[in-house]
Amino acid sequence: MEPELDALEEKLAQLVQRMDALREENRELRQQLANRTDENARIAEKLTAAKSRIEALLKQIPETES
Repeated sequence: MEPELDALEEKLAQLVQRMDALREENRELRQQLANRTDENARIAEKLTAAKSRIEALLKQIPETES
C-alpha cells in the first residue's frame, strides 16, 4: 500500500505544480489582455481624432463645377 500512496502523493504534487503554473499563466494573460484593451482604446481615440481632422479638411476643399 505504501507504493500506491507514494505514487498518489507524487501525482498530487504534480497536479499542484501544474495548477500553480496555470494560475501564473492566467495572470500573465489577463495582464496582456488589459494592456491590449488599453492600447485598442488609445488607437480608437486616435482614429476618431484623425477622422474628425480629415472631415474638417474635406469641408475646406471647394467643390469644383464640371
